[in-house]
Amino acid sequence: MKTLGKYSIGMGDRFGHQGSAQLKAVMDAESKGIQITPVWNKSNREHSIIGTVPGDVRTEADAVTKKAGYKKAYFVDADHINFDTVDKFIESSDFFTIDVASYIGMAAGKEEIEEFLTSVNKYTGKIKIPNSSLAFSTPKSLVKKVAEKYLFAAIKAWEIYRKIEKVKGNGNFVTEVSMDEVAQPQTPVELFFILKMLASENIPLQTIAPKFSGRFNKGVDYAGDVEKFQSEFETDLLIIDYAIHEFGLPGNLKMSIHSGSDKFAIYPVIGSLIRKYDKGIHLKTAGTTWLEEVIGLAESGGEGLAFAKDIYIKSLGKIDELTAPYSDVIDINVSSLPSKATVAKWNSDEFAESLRHDPANGRYNPNMRQLVHVAYKLAAMKKDEYFRLLDANEKIISRCVYENIYNRHICRLFDIA
Repeated sequence: MKTLGKYSIGMGDRFGHQGSAQLKAVMDAESKGIQITPVWNKSNREHSIIGTVPGDVRTEADAVTKKAGYKKAYFVDADHINFDTVDKFIESSDFFTIDVASYIGMAAGKEEIEEFLTSVNKYTGKIKIPNSSLAFSTPKSLVKKVAEKYLFAAIKAWEIYRKIEKVKGNGNFVTEVSMDEVAQPQTPVELFFILKMLASENIPLQTIAPKFSGRFNKGVDYAGDVEKFQSEFETDLLIIDYAIHEFGLPGNLKMSIHSGSDKFAIYPVIGSLIRKYDKGIHLKTAGTTWLEEVIGLAESGGEGLAFAKDIYIKSLGKIDELTAPYSDVIDINVSSLPSKATVAKWNSDEFAESLRHDPANGRYNPNMRQLVHVAYKLAAMKKDEYFRLLDANEKIISRCVYENIYNRHICRLFDIA
């Protein structure tokens, strides 16, 4: 069976130019004793906007690993696929993030619900997590509500999984189920019974992506109660461990954090808890590669800076169009966005420092950063020019991408000095 390593990171590369810099960050972590499995991910939405196909991600991953002489496992993730979008990803992907969020709340059949309730009778009333003080009341009425809310989604995950398995064969890909793009976090009891549902469907789950409290906005830091997140994360770690032993799930099943990148405030919490319990983690996404490309272009000056300014200035006139698909994962204070006239006068440092995620720098503007994060569509409309500039300024951009992933993400999460 294809097995995901204990530690893995999902890296997006929307325009397919930064795989080498991303891989170098992973390889340098290994030199410090941290073995990380690289996973290149790209969603159907991103492919549609940019005009690429899933096979392009496989081509890039294979090329950069071969060039670097990288012999360890790596994966290509069909990110946030569902029954309708999975087909085009099957041939080139070997990691599938099955997104069931849209199916949550749809009721399964009465017979299916009753069958599930019978199968979990031993857990009805109370469950206690071994080697911890955690215990949860689980009256039948509560378990039934959980089944009514999540069982249909688990059945749909099974349908999607079987669709992939029919083509790729058993054991030839990694399966993740994601439930993060919903309004409310799953409770520990819900997560426990969700894992039972997935186990009952014989899905060899290697990663699970639950929803946590707080805001996971794109490209900026976590907004929420860090102590509450810590409690949720620790409890979920223990629930997953218990479910592995109770339900026969794969022993390497681990948490997947769909971070939207740059959640620096919670990295120390995640890092300390996975070390405390000796657990793995899948971090998706690590690094905002598109933003680092824009920062690198700004730092290069000349045509690169002009292109970066043009992207931002045009985005001001298209805010509603650009932000609509991401409305649940961005919070932009429009009044705090720098004006067209202001940005037009900026030099390279002023632009780059406003965009780079460094809260210690007084120029850093998280509102501008979020807007540019979703403005990649504008670069896609001028791909020939954009690719020419990426190639012309490869050294500067690669440095930005590498330093971002290695220094800001990997070192913080894994406590590398």
